[in-house]
Amino acid sequence: MDAPIPADGSGATVVGVASGSNPPLLLPQVFAHPLPLFLQQLLFHILKEDCPVVSEENMTTETVAAREAWMHSDFLCKNYILSGLADSLYNVYCTAYATSKQLWETLEKKYKLEDAGTKKFLVGKFLDYKMVDTKLVVNQMEELQIIISDLHSEGLVINEPFQVVAVIEKLPPSWKDFKNYLKHKRKELSMEDLALRLRIEEDNRKGDKVSDRYEAKAHLAEALKSQPKKQQGKKVT
Repeated sequence: MDAPIPADGSGATVVGVASGSNPPLLLPQVFAHPLPLFLQQLLFHILKEDCPVVSEENMTTETVAAREAWMHSDFLCKNYILSGLADSLYNVYCTAYATSKQLWETLEKKYKLEDAGTKKFLVGKFLDYKMVDTKLVVNQMEELQIIISDLHSEGLVINEPFQVVAVIEKLPPSWKDFKNYLKHKRKELSMEDLALRLRIEEDNRKGDKVSDRYEAKAHLAEALKSQPKKQQGKKVT
């Protein structure tokens, strides 16, 4: 009977095995380091080979030794897998499965699905993100960088030139002229350079708005002065 699989949000990571022809092995993220080479090879073969079954009449010293060797290897693999799990997961899986193969297949099935779902969600979140004029652009860029960081943590690496172009393309409608200016620059920008330029441009826009307000007030004052004295005391709507 399968043990209940806790919805703890743990992810998974993929590590290669020794031979280029062997498929990658999926490990829970709680493993701090990749599998040592000899354990990769051992685990791969244990997952592919069942325990030797020999009838009593055909039992020999060699078959007994082969069976004991397989059981010892399986014991090592199972305990290595368990030792890498978080305490909450260890308590669930430590006695749930008789062999390392059963344990591994259960974890692999769960975490492969979760990992694929997480990656699709983050990619969709990144692609759908649109900057708006009602929020500060520098704050929205920081939100995008958080999404990019989450993508990197899932193994989906986006290089810096792509990040820069993506942020520029996602600038809000009122930044159209500045977007075109950035797109036609010959020098390649880093994310740090882009963040600095966006911050300066945003500060300039804030300054322009303040200047516009002062200018509007000055025009209003001049208009009031030019009105006849009788009208100056009237409320201006």
